[in-house]
Amino acid sequence: MGRRAIFLDRDGTLSEEVGYVNHVDRLRLLPRTAEAVRKINDSDFLAVLVTNQAGVARGYFKEELVRRVHRRLQEMLALDGAHLDAIYYCPHHPTAGEPPYRRNCSCRKPRAGMIEAAERDLEIDVPHSFMVGDKHSDIVFAHAVGMKGVLVKTGYGLGEIEGWSADWKEQPDEISDDLLDAVDWILSRDDELG
Repeated sequence: MGRRAIFLDRDGTLSEEVGYVNHVDRLRLLPRTAEAVRKINDSDFLAVLVTNQAGVARGYFKEELVRRVHRRLQEMLALDGAHLDAIYYCPHHPTAGEPPYRRNCSCRKPRAGMIEAAERDLEIDVPHSFMVGDKHSDIVFAHAVGMKGVLVKTGYGLGEIEGWSADWKEQPDEISDDLLDAVDWILSRDDELG
């Protein structure tokens, strides 16, 4: 059995939802994010970022900017003693932009490519891992790979709950106010099961 992970969406979950982050200065952590990631770091779980970044395919920014934003994210977390164990992103879009970024890839959520890469690279025990995100599609993604999914009310979360939850065929395993509450719920479940 491999290690367990808490997979994290980026925009709207870890950081403020500002549309496309086309400059590193647009990256702003949500309150309590570093504390939440630090709690993951202090647990038996890995903290793994999985994020769609179709702005590359759409021509809004270059892939190098995504890497710079992620370096800045790690620097911001490190100021509060936290870190992400791994970062995976998908720069593709099935219909926008030009090849090689316009393609129907396996890594774009809700497809499982980023999870499969993490499973391979980090020996993740996916069925005993969790996904936290601010969109219902993050929950669909989690369930498709056999994980539990937690929806946060930050980012798009509250609007999705109020506007669309009656139509959801798949329900979140938990709805939390923010990432810290989601991490606390996951760790409390783990304590109950362990």
